[in-house]
Amino acid sequence: MDPVILSRLQFALATFFHFIYVPLTLGLAPFIAIMQTRYVRTGDEMYKMQAKFWGRIFLINFALGVVTGITLEFQFGTNWANYSKYVGDIFGSLLAIEATVAFFLESTFIAVWAFGWDRLPKKVHLLSIWLVSAAGVLSALWILIANGFMQNPVGYAQEGQRLVLASFTEALANPYGWHMYFHTVFGAFVLTGFLVMGVSAWRLFRNENSSFFHVSFKLGASFAFIFSILTILVGHQLGQVTARYQPAKLAAMEAQWETKAQAPMNLLVIPPFGDEEENFYEGLAIPGLTSFLAANDSNATIQGLKAFPAQDRPPVWPVFLSFRLMAGLGFLFLGVSFLAMLLRGCVPNLRWLLLGFVVMIPLPYLALQLGWVVTEVGRQPWVVYNLMRTSLAGSVGVDWYQVAGSLAVMGGIYTVLTLVGLFFMGKCALSNPKTALAGHSE
Repeated sequence: MDPVILSRLQFALATFFHFIYVPLTLGLAPFIAIMQTRYVRTGDEMYKMQAKFWGRIFLINFALGVVTGITLEFQFGTNWANYSKYVGDIFGSLLAIEATVAFFLESTFIAVWAFGWDRLPKKVHLLSIWLVSAAGVLSALWILIANGFMQNPVGYAQEGQRLVLASFTEALANPYGWHMYFHTVFGAFVLTGFLVMGVSAWRLFRNENSSFFHVSFKLGASFAFIFSILTILVGHQLGQVTARYQPAKLAAMEAQWETKAQAPMNLLVIPPFGDEEENFYEGLAIPGLTSFLAANDSNATIQGLKAFPAQDRPPVWPVFLSFRLMAGLGFLFLGVSFLAMLLRGCVPNLRWLLLGFVVMIPLPYLALQLGWVVTEVGRQPWVVYNLMRTSLAGSVGVDWYQVAGSLAVMGGIYTVLTLVGLFFMGKCALSNPKTALAGHSE
């Protein structure tokens, strides 16, 4: 067995589990901050209860995110030593800024917020949760700028067998990284909105603390609707950036084999199952739509997969399916959140409709994971696009059974951690909100 393939599976597994927690951390912090701001402005204890109720879920989620993310850093040295040597001067410096600035700021003020209730002046304590929110999105920025370099390497110079940072400004301004950043963060806010709506809908269905959960449902609906729109708009722009810098990925996303002007979008497509270089089935074509979406010009020429050597093409099926499902879910979120906005004033009376919002909870998680499949699998066979192949990025001297063993152990530990985390978060979500005011931090 190939240790590089196993290392890829191991990194994918760790990223999958880690990214279960990251989006909710990004989105729930500003949600809590908004509720606490209302409390400070109005003095209404119900808003304080909101902040503390959702804050308990946030703290558990944050802790699990930290634990599951630690191994990702170590894998750069254990499984991907060649990659680290080649690009460490750039990738390492960006991640170092994330750790020493954003993460330390976030973790410090989380402690201030968690233990500062009624010990700090209200406005000072409120500032701590806003700083947590700001640090969270700042942390995401540095990580996605680093990943953006892998997608579109800029600001570097070649020195012997490694890359060095030649222009920090150019690396920071990488358009691929910025579009990924906004698409990811807005998607995290959509996830937060649907989780809050789903939990609130379940409690409303059971007629538990209806006035409390009606308030959180309405804010969750606003989050989901506003950021669904923004996620789709930024996703469209990210698609255009992908067409410019990674045309092979775009071709795989659309399962387009031939280079075409006025490239159509086929609503029904079955890509080939073997080594064939044409789709098994195409139907319901909209002329020029792929060209328009990729270049704002329905007459633009879009490169097909045949324009690239076979060894430089990403695998079509996982990229194509993941993109189609992600995009479909994005428009579903927009429609459902729009419905929630329309009905939010009377939603406690629509008992059976509430169950639909509960069912929606896992779908934003799925959409975000699918987005990473498109991003990372679509970049293949490159670990640094057009500069270093993934097959050459692994560590020398690492045997397949070593990676397989650690993969199995890691999978088991992460599964247990996730089950424990879901249990405690579920327990908090089903608790009486009034118990949040009687917590130990009081």
